[in-house]
Amino acid sequence: MTVTTEAAVEVATDVAPSPSATGSAWHLLITPAIIVAAGIALFVGVRAAEPNESELRSLEASFVLRLLGQHISLAAVSSVIVLAVAIPVGIALSRKGARLVTPAILGIANIGQGAPAIGVIVILAVILPTAAPFWVAILALSLYSVLPALRNTMVGLQQVDPALVEAGRGIGMSATRTLLTVELPLAAPIMLAGIRTTLVLNVGVAALAAFIGAGGLGEMIAAGVKLQQNVVLITGSVLIAMLALGIDWLGALAERYLRPKGV
Repeated sequence: MTVTTEAAVEVATDVAPSPSATGSAWHLLITPAIIVAAGIALFVGVRAAEPNESELRSLEASFVLRLLGQHISLAAVSSVIVLAVAIPVGIALSRKGARLVTPAILGIANIGQGAPAIGVIVILAVILPTAAPFWVAILALSLYSVLPALRNTMVGLQQVDPALVEAGRGIGMSATRTLLTVELPLAAPIMLAGIRTTLVLNVGVAALAAFIGAGGLGEMIAAGVKLQQNVVLITGSVLIAMLALGIDWLGALAERYLRPKGV
C-alpha cells in the first residue's frame, strides 16, 4: 500500500507537461513588441501633434514619471494586500468545514465586482472623508480585484483529485504537508491565472484613483478631458495600456515558468 500511494503522489507532480508548458516561447515576445511599438507610435504622435505650452507642461518627463510612480504604487500595494488576504482565505474556504460560510464570504467579495469601479471609489471617499486619498483608493482597488484571486485559489484547490490527497495522507503526510506538497502545486496554474487577472485589474482601475486626488496616470486623463487637451488624454491612456500589457506579460511569464514542473 505504501508503494502504491507513494507512486500516486509522484505521478501528481511528475505528469507529462501540458502543451502550454512545453510549447515554443516565441509568442511571449509579441506583447513586448506591441509595447515597444506603442511607445514609439506615442512618441512620434506627440511630436507630430505639436502640443501647446500648457500641454507640454503636462508632458514633462519628471511629471509623467511621478504620476507613473504613483500609479505603480497604487497597483502594487493593493495587489499585495489582495494576495495576502485572498490566498489564505481561498485555501481556508476550500476545506470541507468551510462550506457554510463560503457563500457569505464570496458574496462580500462579489460586492466590488458587482458595482462600477468608479462607484466603489467615490462611495468609499464619501464614507471615509478624513482618510488619505491614497489609502481610500487602495481599499477600493482591493475590494474590486479580490474576487479573481480568491475564486481561482478555491477552484484550483477544489479541482485537485481527492485520490491524490488521500494518497498523500496515506503515506503519513500531515494535512499541512499535503496542502503544500500536493494540493498547492497542482492548483498553481489556476491560482496564477487569478493572480494575473488581479494584477491587470488593479493597473487599469488605478486610473480612477485620480478622481479622488490619489494621483496616478489617471490625472493625465482627467486633465485631458477637463482642459480638452487631447494629446495629454491620449498619452495618459496609452501609458496605462502599456503598463497593463507589461503586467499581463509578466503574469504570462509567471504562469509559464513558476508553475511546478510537469503541471
